[in-house]
Amino acid sequence: MSRLDKRFAALQAAGRTGLIPFVTAGDPVPEHAVSLMHALVDAGADVIELGVPFSDPMADGPVIQHASERAIAKGVGLGDVLKWVAQFRQRDQATPVVLMGYLNPVEIRGYVRFAAEAVAAGVDGVLLVDCPWEETEVLAPLRAAGLKQILLAAPTTAPERMAQLCEAAEGFLYYVSFAGITGAGRLSTQDIAVRVADIRKRAKAPVAVGFGVKDAQSAKAISAFADAVVIGSALVERLEGAATAQDIVTRVGDFLRPIRAALDAG
Repeated sequence: MSRLDKRFAALQAAGRTGLIPFVTAGDPVPEHAVSLMHALVDAGADVIELGVPFSDPMADGPVIQHASERAIAKGVGLGDVLKWVAQFRQRDQATPVVLMGYLNPVEIRGYVRFAAEAVAAGVDGVLLVDCPWEETEVLAPLRAAGLKQILLAAPTTAPERMAQLCEAAEGFLYYVSFAGITGAGRLSTQDIAVRVADIRKRAKAPVAVGFGVKDAQSAKAISAFADAVVIGSALVERLEGAATAQDIVTRVGDFLRPIRAALDAG
């Protein structure tokens, strides 16, 4: 079993909802990227979603766009991200790491080369926002190397396409709670609970819900019908401006621990 499969099996056995925090690799301080990853786990993360900085992150709102800009301005690239995952693995062999980003950096590096380097570093999956299911054959080298391709579904996904996504899902299926960009503030759990419940019945992998999750209250509401909750923009915003490793650790703990507690209480 992959790390992702093991983690979600353990969560299901324990009756717990997974917590998947997103951070942009290299932000706020590249030198503390690995410390940030460990802090996420210490604060209750079950899976880490690590954003690869990109110059045109069209699916992301201003908070994550600016985080990407800050990381790129400090020289952070895909090679750095892979290096940090490898360093993280020196202490943590259990927590799954999924790289979230866009196709261009992977294509430039080369699909076969990237796949080999990512697996060697300890990456478990990739979520490439601008590679639709219809074009997924280009990612065959990644899947062949053992990386899970995390697929995206949304309220606007047509029934026939949703059936295809549910059939092909591996690692987890990421359900976008509304049609829009990350960080928007219009989450309505009543609008998505029924649909997520239906998707969970059909998907061959657990279903994680993200976009619009900001705090313990919204995370707990989603935990009633999802296998995992993804939270990104609110955390990235909380980390902005942190300058020291201790400051980063403190901010992560102060933000994530109440969310972890709310999920466990639910």
